[in-house]
Amino acid sequence: MLIHTYYNQPGGEDVVFEMELEYLRTKGHDVKAIVFSNDELQKLYPWQQAARALWNNDAYRLVRQVVRDFSPSIVHIHNTFPFASPAVIHAVRAERIPLVLTLHNYRLLCVNALFFRSGGVCEDCLGRLPWAGVRNACYRESYTASAVAAATLTVHRWLGTWSEMVDAYVALTEFARMKFVEGGLPEEKVLVKPNPLHPDPGPGSGGSLALYVGRLSPEKGVRTLLDAWKKVDYPLLLLGDGPLAPEVEEAARHGASIEWLGRRSHEEVVQRMKQASFLVFPSEWYEGFPMTIAEAFATGLPVVASHLGAMASLIRHGQTGLHFRPGDADDLAAKVEWLVARPVELARMREAARAEFETSYTMERNYSLLMDIYEQAIGRIR
Repeated sequence: MLIHTYYNQPGGEDVVFEMELEYLRTKGHDVKAIVFSNDELQKLYPWQQAARALWNNDAYRLVRQVVRDFSPSIVHIHNTFPFASPAVIHAVRAERIPLVLTLHNYRLLCVNALFFRSGGVCEDCLGRLPWAGVRNACYRESYTASAVAAATLTVHRWLGTWSEMVDAYVALTEFARMKFVEGGLPEEKVLVKPNPLHPDPGPGSGGSLALYVGRLSPEKGVRTLLDAWKKVDYPLLLLGDGPLAPEVEEAARHGASIEWLGRRSHEEVVQRMKQASFLVFPSEWYEGFPMTIAEAFATGLPVVASHLGAMASLIRHGQTGLHFRPGDADDLAAKVEWLVARPVELARMREAARAEFETSYTMERNYSLLMDIYEQAIGRIR
């Protein structure tokens, strides 16, 4: 049985949930899915929304009943926040069914789930009560919403929801695993399985330009990227939109080597990846699991990225790409110039990037890792 709560805006968690659901069925598993939607919260008064986020009794009763009717071998939860609430974890535990929870973000440790505040990495709530997140209005820039998120974390820590009722956690990177263990989750329960990419787009032939794909916002390191390209004489193509779009447009207008095409379809993004020489990923927050990096590897695209968070785990420096100091435009420019000046090294990295995808990010590899995690969870509850 799979359980998931859809956010108001579609995101990567939804894609992974649907991808794994369908693949499990193609492999012959009998799968029941229970889905909730945060759109339901819009029908409630604010105090009711807060109460549901803390404990949704309707969701609790529904999950218990469906578990009894379906009798699953295992339950895998992708997201409970906020509508389904952690009550669904208690419902599964009450029926004594093995339970796996994917950690798509840092929700269990951080009020805004990002470890990011005021333009930089913030770990003020890591391993302690999350009142700093309330004081700084970290969730949606609202003291009230932040208080609800902090209360949910605190109450369910006290109830042992996270530490005792989940049999296996899925962390998306080794870096994330380290943070969750540091934050108090049992080390033996936190296992690493990256998100898969399906279908495989296949490798490209490469080209002679650097590519940026993503939201144009400060935490994505866009200003660092633009500053670096003041020193770099190599074509840069940016795909995406966001609050820094005017700055990007201005840089493209005055920078002969910068081009911005705005938001593009996924199909076009993949095609552009196949025509690029490398991807630049200058993010200045930890990230969860950037699917853009998996897509780059699938198309044989090395990645020049900040040596930070998920990027530090996913990219092997000198093999599948290069790391630079986060927020350091000079270091980014130096790494780009080094790579551009060494076409033989670049070609070798292209092959290594594609090999990394085939080893770690195919759907078949994901399925194998998922079955191992399910077996460990089942064995633990036995």
